[in-house]
Amino acid sequence: MSHRAHLFSLRPGHAISASCLNEPYGRRHFVRDLLAGITVGIIAIPLAMALAIASGVAPQYGLYTAIVGGFVIALAGGSRLSISGPTAAFVVILYPIAQSYGLGGLLLATLMAGAMLVVMALLRLGRLVEYIPEPVVLGFTGGIAVVIAGLQLKDVFGLTPASLPEGFLPRLGTLALHLPQLHWPSLLVAALTLAIMLLWPRLKTGIPPHLPAVLLASLAAVWLNRQGLDIDTISSRFSYVLADGSQGAGIPPVLPAFIWPWQQPGPDGSAIGLNWQLVRDLLPGAFAIAMLGAIESLLCAVVLDGMTGQRHSANSELLGQGIGNLVAPFFGGIPATAAIARSAANFRAGAVSPVAAMVHALVVLAGLVLLAAWLAYLPMPAMAALLLVVAWNMSEAPKAVHFFKTAPRGDVLVFLTCFSLTIAFDMVIAITAGMLMAMVLFVKNIADMTRVIDISRHERMVPGELPAGWVVYKINGPLFFAAADSVFSELALLTREHRGVALYMDAVPVLDAGGLSAMNRFIEACRAQGTEVVMADLQFQPLKTLARAGMAPVTGELSFYSTLQQALEYVQQPRSAVA
Repeated sequence: MSHRAHLFSLRPGHAISASCLNEPYGRRHFVRDLLAGITVGIIAIPLAMALAIASGVAPQYGLYTAIVGGFVIALAGGSRLSISGPTAAFVVILYPIAQSYGLGGLLLATLMAGAMLVVMALLRLGRLVEYIPEPVVLGFTGGIAVVIAGLQLKDVFGLTPASLPEGFLPRLGTLALHLPQLHWPSLLVAALTLAIMLLWPRLKTGIPPHLPAVLLASLAAVWLNRQGLDIDTISSRFSYVLADGSQGAGIPPVLPAFIWPWQQPGPDGSAIGLNWQLVRDLLPGAFAIAMLGAIESLLCAVVLDGMTGQRHSANSELLGQGIGNLVAPFFGGIPATAAIARSAANFRAGAVSPVAAMVHALVVLAGLVLLAAWLAYLPMPAMAALLLVVAWNMSEAPKAVHFFKTAPRGDVLVFLTCFSLTIAFDMVIAITAGMLMAMVLFVKNIADMTRVIDISRHERMVPGELPAGWVVYKINGPLFFAAADSVFSELALLTREHRGVALYMDAVPVLDAGGLSAMNRFIEACRAQGTEVVMADLQFQPLKTLARAGMAPVTGELSFYSTLQQALEYVQQPRSAVA
């Protein structure tokens, strides 16, 4: 089991301990981590802001998440190269919470999700990521990508509806009605951002494409605003009030401060408070955040394992994610989890340990304090276009197309169910329905594997002549609730006119309560019609189940033999000798 130890181990700070204490870590390693952390930190600044806006809160809270959550999770987690912060997958969960309960409710839900992640780690549930089928993951991530893209259309087209409904399809309908009011300068800035994002990688400069895209889009927005065309920016949409009462536009150039989450504003602008009813109302959202955070972080760790050839500690990673999401809300941080794209960039930049993720958090902190005035110029259409690209990458469209071409029909149905339910309702319903469908399909496929084969004339298995009225059947596959009834019903029909039947059961690995019940009905039917039953070569689990049920041989009606050869010797004896 040593090759699977990473699925069961639990140790706070596993990744930092394994890479910096248990292995040699010197100046060369630190320089690599420093450069990788700076690279990813620069990448993370606009992404964290854009994801916070998409989640329904001010952009600085995305930066707080990358700073506090990113640092704490790297320190306490179990994956060496994961970069944690706000991610696109959370948007579909966070946006409705932020709209209904405000920033305070969102932070309280984050706190509750962090506690759930810690409990999941203590219960050693990290291995459960193995049991999530690929159609479910592809389906809900694709659905999330569509929802995220839909949320960006308002800013891409510069539309200004009075309000937007919560549902995805009603929201699209409202935006469609407002399309005649399209603001072409906003669309121009968004198109410029998308064009640079798509064309820049062809230059092979090594610079992430969203940095020049956001920079040039900001310059274009500044010029268009000077022409009086009113491009919406961070500074025009968001404002802040500091502790000393001073106000400003954009994001505050100060360190994240400690504030109790329940003292943060609710939807009406006043402190949301803390009461049992609020906790109960937030519980479903917190559970969804915890589950998605666990899935996203562990999938990211698995991807990094494939890239690096190393092993993460699944439960330690869950513990780190939980601790990070427990700490971050006290400093204004929204839910954080490992981001696959940023983590992959961290690996490509040469990182060797979680020190790179800590440096990334410090770079975001420096950007907040030193660049706040410049970040206020970021245009909202450019941020929306940036998230359109994030949504496209998240959808894994090429992988989904390949899946459609090669996967069994049942798996395609699971994918379509998760995809459509994520868009129409929410991720929790989609994953629940997808998992249930996947389990039912799995049970059906396993049940279909159980077969009854007539081997009465199989010379190698049944070398001698059988007495008149006797047949031998081989059962292949598990005899469980979904398969046993049809198998024994078929046997009952096949043996109706026979004197006796021998059942060769060496290929039956499992006999559950449903299988036992079906077997008893078959034996009773055989007894009633005078057909003797002989069972041969029972495996350990079925034999144990029969013994526990008290099933015993009955002379002339039911007998058991350890091998098929012994059973055939009994069958071929003269009946007078048997009697």
